[in-house]
Amino acid sequence: MKVLTGSFAVLFLFCQCAQAQLSRGANLSPNLFGSIPQETTTGGTIALPLSEAIDRALKYNFGPIISEQETRVSRAERVRSLSELMPKVTGNVNQYVQQINLAAYGFNGFPGAPLVVGPFSLIDARAKYTQNVVDFKLLHELRSSAEKVTASNYAQDDVRELVVLIATDLYLESVAAASRVDAVRVQVKTAQAVYDRAVSLKNSGVVPGIDVLRAQVQLQTQQQRVVAAENDLAKEKLNLARAIGLPQGQAFTLTDSFVKDAVPVPPLDQALATAFESRPDYKRSLTLIKAAEQTRKAAEARRLPSVQVNADYGDIGRSLGFSHGTVGLQGTLSIPIFTGERTRAEILESDSLLEQRKAESSNLRGRIEYEIRTANLDIQSASEQVKVAQSARELAQQQLTQAQDRFAAGVTNGLEVTQSQETVATAEENYISSLYALNLAEAALARGMGTAEKMIKSFFGGK
Repeated sequence: MKVLTGSFAVLFLFCQCAQAQLSRGANLSPNLFGSIPQETTTGGTIALPLSEAIDRALKYNFGPIISEQETRVSRAERVRSLSELMPKVTGNVNQYVQQINLAAYGFNGFPGAPLVVGPFSLIDARAKYTQNVVDFKLLHELRSSAEKVTASNYAQDDVRELVVLIATDLYLESVAAASRVDAVRVQVKTAQAVYDRAVSLKNSGVVPGIDVLRAQVQLQTQQQRVVAAENDLAKEKLNLARAIGLPQGQAFTLTDSFVKDAVPVPPLDQALATAFESRPDYKRSLTLIKAAEQTRKAAEARRLPSVQVNADYGDIGRSLGFSHGTVGLQGTLSIPIFTGERTRAEILESDSLLEQRKAESSNLRGRIEYEIRTANLDIQSASEQVKVAQSARELAQQQLTQAQDRFAAGVTNGLEVTQSQETVATAEENYISSLYALNLAEAALARGMGTAEKMIKSFFGGK
């Protein structure tokens, strides 16, 4: 069980808020935390650096796989729109066998002529050609679908950015959990040493039995924390494996740790310029505006004339051996005169969609600036907290050493040692949490600038 006291509680809440803010800003989908494992469990333990975790996530994470299929659907819609403007050729062979009752048509018979004619056959083999030569509505619909394909490609790139961010976050959470396990194990050794010293001093008659009990309680508390920390680490590694496509039963070790020094932060104007140029989601929003404009033009083009050509060529006769070629050519000019309110309704609908796309793009532009400013503030704050936490960590260790010396000399009782042990535990947790917050803020800045896939690996020593 984790005990939140003092400054650690504030830092813990800061980290939780940063994570929630990151999730809200990125609009994360549950699909991004799943994957399709492509391997079987190996017998040993594999080493997993952050760069390999990111590569695995981009390959096996469920988000990019689904996004790729959605892009294929957009391409199919473009091909469908293109097919409406391309010529169409169909061929068919028809054979008729008829027997006609002339009396049914008012012929009561002629001298020497039967009332029933047939049966006789007729074969018609024909190829038909159809093409929309001029249709501005179909042309603008084709351009709109082409813009949607481009937007879908940008959406796929944006999913990759989010997957990189998620993989990084889950890796850092696992690193933090592993650091907590190491810290608590050290605290167990310290508590064991304090307990052994208390037993020795009690046997020598220097301290009362209450100090032994106090040291024993502290030792068991630290042992309980080890169990809890190890369980948290195991679950964090399962979350990481789930997101990057590793089999759930695969054992692995984390080879990368926290970066303790803050990376250089670019000026705000430069970061914003990079974001508006690189963010796939922002480029997607601009492309969707173009698609909506083409959709509106397609609605307006319903009022314009269109030209269609139809032609056919084939053989017709009693049989294929007794047939003759025939040809037909037809040009049709369609001029809309009155279509009810359908055209007006489509224009109103496309206007609404266009305004919606513009509003979404404007909102996204403001959100990008918010994310970058927030990441810069988080980096500055977390960097200062790392310095303070590191200093507090060293002071807490000195306090514990002095308390142990005073306890061994009989100057004080075991309560001071117990309080110093708790101070060390809090200082270690503050230090780990501040490093996690700093590294996560740096990753969030890379995401905010639209360069997560390019920059995060370099942040943590990748190539």
